Amino acid sequence: MTSRTARLLFAAALAASATTIGSAAAASGSAAPAASSVTTGHTLPADTRFALRSDNEAAQQALAYLKQHDVPDAVAMAKLATWPEATWFTSGTPDQVRTQVRDTVRFAAAQHAVPVLVAYDIPLRDCSQYSSGGAQSDAAYQQWIAAFAQGVGSSKAVVIVEPDALANLPSDCSATTDPTGALTAGRIADIKYAVTALEAQPQTVVYLDAGNSQWHSVGDMAQRLIQSDVAHAQGFFLNVSNYQPTDQTDRYGTWISKCVWFATAGPAWAAGHTDYCASQYYSGAAPNDGQPGNAVSPTDPSTWHWTDAWFDQNVGTPPAAQLTHFVVDTSRNGLGAWTPPAGTYSDAQTWCNPPGRGIGARPTAATGVPLADAYLYIKTIGESDGGCTRGTAGPGDPEYGGSVDPAAGAWWPAQALTLARNAVPALTFNTPHH
Repeated sequence: MTSRTARLLFAAALAASATTIGSAAAASGSAAPAASSVTTGHTLPADTRFALRSDNEAAQQALAYLKQHDVPDAVAMAKLATWPEATWFTSGTPDQVRTQVRDTVRFAAAQHAVPVLVAYDIPLRDCSQYSSGGAQSDAAYQQWIAAFAQGVGSSKAVVIVEPDALANLPSDCSATTDPTGALTAGRIADIKYAVTALEAQPQTVVYLDAGNSQWHSVGDMAQRLIQSDVAHAQGFFLNVSNYQPTDQTDRYGTWISKCVWFATAGPAWAAGHTDYCASQYYSGAAPNDGQPGNAVSPTDPSTWHWTDAWFDQNVGTPPAAQLTHFVVDTSRNGLGAWTPPAGTYSDAQTWCNPPGRGIGARPTAATGVPLADAYLYIKTIGESDGGCTRGTAGPGDPEYGGSVDPAAGAWWPAQALTLARNAVPALTFNTPHH
């Protein structure tokens, strides 16, 4: 047997053993004690270990490839299977989600690790598009998220609260979706309720949605976070299911954090004015005289120093303890965002199953960036974004030979392999020395 195959079999056995251990812990109602480094209340120490998922598609795919005697692809999937990813909760009754969350945190405790949990059941989810669904009413959602929090209990857990819920408010869906503003007000109330319910647990680390660096301006996103009680959470999350580079995302997140401080704890003239903040779209510190490089461009980070300059001039260096922290989804951003050939599509849908992407930085709470608590694999690597037609008549995706992409959230082995092969840094087995 080759050493490579031996390592593959070891990884597959490890994944299978972990599932057995976690299932046994959940069934018995007990769990192994958590490591001392993860019992630190509502924060994440730099040495935090994140938990593997019990329903690991990559491990199952590795075994499937091995049965087909496809060793290279099996090795790629076995490597992926050894890295922690978030567990998503997208539906179910309050009783069901309470049980599912409880089982997940027990499974993580059996690994002496911290789970990353994604709550994704907000009403009018994804503007009823690719990932449509969610609770039927605000009242139903609040019952659901309260049960979710009960499932976490006293366990240590990172909770990602409702991806896209704040970056894609009902008022953003269409001109006719929320003409009175009632749905958007309900959305904000739901997120605030979630913060209260989750923060009531002693060891939750709660993050709210802040979109990505190519979406809302810094001030717009900061205002939505303030309205949603980010001050009572650990912070916000960025780049979920997206592809923006980590360094640019860190920069964007730092600006949002400083803008939140500026409008809530900064100088008196700034109170309530997140709209004053410079962003990836405009900076008052730039000449803005039409000359090359003299204005901020969201797609040209070499111009972002103008935004840095605005924050240096107007915000300075706020007390570190007063700044809001964030986490970044690095599951698919190793090669950054896709740039389609110019003029090819009327709507390239660069966010939707872009070709040739790669896995990004490995999950860690030691980011080296002061406000970045962790880099995480939040989007499940290898799950489709949905059916993409890129402005064509469809139904197929022209970037994949006209074949129809799997539905949103469906496992897509070919995409998982591409992401694993293109990982930056190169994908390895997650062994203890990592």
